[in-house]
Amino acid sequence: MTRKRQEIILENVKIEGVAAEGKALARIDGAVLFVQFAVPGDIVDVKVTKKKKSYMEGYIIRMVSPSEHRLKPFCTHFGICGGCKWQPLPYSMQLEAKQQQVYDQLVRIGHLDIPEISPIIPSDETQYYRNKLEFTFSQRRWIEDGENPDEIPELERIGLGFHVGRFFDKVLDIKHCYLQKEPSNEIRLFVKEYAISNGLSFFNIREHSGFLRNMFIRTTESGDVMLIICFYYEDAQARKGLLDAVAKEFPQIVSLYYVINGKANDSIADQECVLYKGDDAIYEEMEGLRFKIGPKSFYQTNTKQAYKLYSTAREYAGLTGSEVVYDLYTGTGTIAQFVSRDASKVIGIEYVPEAIADAKENARNNSIDNCEFFAGDMKDILTDGFVAQHGRPDVIILDPPRAGIHPDVAKVILNAEPRKMVYVSCNPASQARDLELLCEKYEITAVRPVDMFPHTHHVENVVALRLK
Repeated sequence: MTRKRQEIILENVKIEGVAAEGKALARIDGAVLFVQFAVPGDIVDVKVTKKKKSYMEGYIIRMVSPSEHRLKPFCTHFGICGGCKWQPLPYSMQLEAKQQQVYDQLVRIGHLDIPEISPIIPSDETQYYRNKLEFTFSQRRWIEDGENPDEIPELERIGLGFHVGRFFDKVLDIKHCYLQKEPSNEIRLFVKEYAISNGLSFFNIREHSGFLRNMFIRTTESGDVMLIICFYYEDAQARKGLLDAVAKEFPQIVSLYYVINGKANDSIADQECVLYKGDDAIYEEMEGLRFKIGPKSFYQTNTKQAYKLYSTAREYAGLTGSEVVYDLYTGTGTIAQFVSRDASKVIGIEYVPEAIADAKENARNNSIDNCEFFAGDMKDILTDGFVAQHGRPDVIILDPPRAGIHPDVAKVILNAEPRKMVYVSCNPASQARDLELLCEKYEITAVRPVDMFPHTHHVENVVALRLK
């Protein structure tokens, strides 16, 4: 016999502030309550979904009195789609929350000694700011409130959109997304309609069946588009029909790829991307530099903010033209080439071989001859021997993935003793952990957050360090 958990409803809860991971918080009898989609000043009734000794989590079941700050969400998918959770929160309050998040991680939790944090750099665009989106085909889309599953026709059960929250097998059919400029929405809707009209099956994530799996749309500031459509198995006639139709409908697609991905997950990092039509890449420009973006290339997804991010990193590096610079986790070499004109030599290291190939080609195309690029696992490439062979760095710029840097990498950095470092991070929590290690020999001289992702809790942070 199992005991049914008692339902807990909290009434007239006043939301006091913004918390981590896009949640808001209130305090109930000394315990912290985290609530999704709430705004400071809201008075709400909350259903508790998790109860621990020191905190609770829940969701709003009734809005008693909305905050004076609360905005009406601009997207009809708000609350179901996992993105843009801060739509009801004014942008100025989003920026304040992100600034506070950086302070909390570095000082309150990390106990680091830092100077006053510079004001966060806001995004000029708070909608249509992304240059890359991935959409998933689903044979069984997410059924929304008010819909009766038994009354939905078979062809209306399919969806093309984003995964819902924590459910790996649930996909929300997206009508309009405010993250990427047109023709992103138009392409997605056209592909879905063509597939329905021509009987192309959508993927069943649980059963691993169906023809159409996922698709990527990449765009540039100049309006060029790359489209990558992934199929679960090969059907040459059906594949060609879809690709020809979408290429004819959208002349903006200057690079059209397809992938046959029959493995267990959606990642195309280890898959062959086949160029079907057009150019093998699209290009983005920054300060006269031209960067090649292929189907697997990493490029900051907010192009305009990337320029502000890199400019901040370059400012903090304080280069004079004589320095040897190491750009760790260089991606396609954007930061490396961005600072190269102010350095004597730049060494870029990146795990993904295709990204390094793009970095080398970018350097050639930009007539940059003082950059060298190396592919491999950072902890295996960056060794004391590598530093001895290629020269001790005067400045290290590092922009690692969310997990941060490996302890072995930190040891080599400390042994190399560069005069300055600039640490760019998309995760202030792992950044704080790494900075604690680096502060064995370094002091933090400047901190500045950059908002790359409006309406989300994510924030980039740039930290400057100087050898003690």
